[in-house]
Amino acid sequence: MNKFFSSVWGMLIMASTVWAQNVIRFTTTENEPWKQTKTSLNTKSAVVPVLEINGVEEGVELKAWGTTFNELDWDALLMLTRNEQDAILYNLFDPQGDLKFTRGRISMNCNDYGREWYSCDEVQGDLELRYFNIERDKRSIIPLIRAAQKYNPGLTFWASPWSPPGWMKINNDYPVVSSRHNRQDSRIDYLLFGSVDGIDEDEMKFLGERSGKFPRRLATQDYFIQDPRYLQAYANYFCKFIEAYREQGVTIDMVSYQNEAYSYTPYPGCAWTAEGTVRFNRDYLAPTLKKRHPEVKLYLGTINTNRQDHVEKILADEGLRACIDGIGLQWEGREILPEIRRQYPDYHYICSESECGNGSMDWKAAEHTFFLISDNMGQGCDEWFNWNFLLPDQGTSPWGWNQNALIQVDSQTRKLRYTPEYYAVKHFTHYVAPGSRMVGYSPRGTENTSAVVYRTQDGKHVVIAGNFSDAEKTVCVKIGKRYLNAEMPAHSFSTFVTK
Repeated sequence: MNKFFSSVWGMLIMASTVWAQNVIRFTTTENEPWKQTKTSLNTKSAVVPVLEINGVEEGVELKAWGTTFNELDWDALLMLTRNEQDAILYNLFDPQGDLKFTRGRISMNCNDYGREWYSCDEVQGDLELRYFNIERDKRSIIPLIRAAQKYNPGLTFWASPWSPPGWMKINNDYPVVSSRHNRQDSRIDYLLFGSVDGIDEDEMKFLGERSGKFPRRLATQDYFIQDPRYLQAYANYFCKFIEAYREQGVTIDMVSYQNEAYSYTPYPGCAWTAEGTVRFNRDYLAPTLKKRHPEVKLYLGTINTNRQDHVEKILADEGLRACIDGIGLQWEGREILPEIRRQYPDYHYICSESECGNGSMDWKAAEHTFFLISDNMGQGCDEWFNWNFLLPDQGTSPWGWNQNALIQVDSQTRKLRYTPEYYAVKHFTHYVAPGSRMVGYSPRGTENTSAVVYRTQDGKHVVIAGNFSDAEKTVCVKIGKRYLNAEMPAHSFSTFVTK
């Protein structure tokens, strides 16, 4: 009997040890990305847990990780060999690849990462949209989408405009403000605020951490012409775009009325007031979609302002609230996400665009992106979208500023580099699949660390932690009755996959 109990006890210890060690860890530092090791869950905590996961948390279900399809990404891809192109597309979109993106964002008309301004109808006064077409998209955006669909035929898509055709706007041009990078007449810049005071063509450039209210001043009038004929024509424009893309094998299942209505830009943009936002979405876009494309959802956004009272003013309209399914936030919109979501808990919330950076494509940019993903998803977003995934050199746009990408191409040597931001994104997307639930979030605080916990559909827990400080830190997460004690190197990201 003693031998029997001894054998059983030994088997139990072995089983417990195997179970405890069933934790895979991936760590990224500036000089060593995605290093795989093993660790274990312990019966005691090394420090006070930043999170306690009990298994009863309902959590927020993840819908998708995604990216944006831009002309300049396509141009950068064409710089590479076919094998390099295939490797990139596999890593980004294949279900067995690195980032496993399942959803794409499309710009209706040109955005700031197109080659130059274009729209789907440049015929002045064509309210019947007889000359609407997507011929430009067929030469760049559609081929890029098809290249991605080769690796994930199940990709889904949503769309939003940066600017309507210029002839639909009060300034009769694609930007909001004049600049050395566009041809808008500076004499009509007063349209924005009623004067030219406070207008800064570089306000949107990421030149360090912005603080305070953004924008500093709100537009005093809508740049879209508030004539019912134009408003209805623009709603029809959305439907024609959906239909044209469907003919190309690309199904758009959601739209948003405007990218960054609060970016008063020298590149394609359109300023909207609260009243204009409600009017167009409630009275024109929503009913037109319901009639012609009831399968397409309408999200409010993308909201890139932290002026909470302004957003609350829009959402105070019951008619508008009744016709939207979700809200897209980016940039300063993240700052008001918790409160807006508290007031309106039944909507879906998405991070509609990662912050674009300043072309550095360095470790600091990666830490910022890691923090932003943590905070957006930890505060309840169920979708997250990368901006550019591939750019040459410092990612310079035709409108004179630099941005980051997940992959960088040297335009002279045609050599590519997976940037630190690529790995920051991988730490979230590689093991957290759609259907997983975000069950815990510890925001970046005085310890300069953060942690997000997801529970996957097969019952595993994925802990994604960041240490942004100059010193090694210990982060502890309690999962059930056990503890994950993680010694995290200075300036590092880690992903732990456990049961």
